[in-house]
Amino acid sequence: MHAPRPEKLYEQVKTYLRAGIAAGTWKASEKIPSEFELMERLGASRMTVHRALRELSAEGVLLRVQGAGSFVQPPAPRSPLLEIHDIAEDITKRSHTHKAEVLVLESRPASAEIVAEFQMRPRSKLFYSEILHFENGAPVQFEARYISPAFAPDYLAQDFTAITPNRYLQSIAPPHEVEHIIHAVAPDARLQTLLELGPHDACLQLLRRTWAATGLATRSLLIHPGSRYSLGSRYKPASFSTRPG
Repeated sequence: MHAPRPEKLYEQVKTYLRAGIAAGTWKASEKIPSEFELMERLGASRMTVHRALRELSAEGVLLRVQGAGSFVQPPAPRSPLLEIHDIAEDITKRSHTHKAEVLVLESRPASAEIVAEFQMRPRSKLFYSEILHFENGAPVQFEARYISPAFAPDYLAQDFTAITPNRYLQSIAPPHEVEHIIHAVAPDARLQTLLELGPHDACLQLLRRTWAATGLATRSLLIHPGSRYSLGSRYKPASFSTRPG
């Protein structure tokens, strides 16, 4: 039987900081000790401490601010997954400020694959929008959405800085059916710029399709920075919620 391998020094620094955060020594948004203080406290080299802080920052545990130090990253906001919720409402419920920037709003021909999903003729045009959503000034969602003109004929006339596409589409008619598919994706150069990400940061991509009585109504890609956002739900399975008391 092999003896356990000793923990590397930078991992020991990470363990020390994680334990302090878990114990409440440093709370959300509070500054942790400087690199120099950690070097003296733990007897570690600057290179070791620097690597530990860099990795904890990449993992979303710390937020490093140039010239100011490292701070405990607040828990990533979480939006419901199984239900369709409006991102502006979710952000407002957290007592935060929502802002939207409309990047694209037009009628355009879609790929053959997407047109086929809407059961339309080849080269048919769909309404298309790209919107960037911000929470307290930080970008938290890139939204790319195709819409059936038959379902929402006035879509292109809306001001999506004042009302979200989700809220507008729900006002027309609630969906008959919803599909959610989630992937972890690597952002391309444009997404890195829009979502203020590094080249090695990952994103959560939610593909959402909604159906109305007449067929597929919307096809949306909702892309979030993985370290600053999360998706999740808590619910009671039908077998428990309907069981007699």
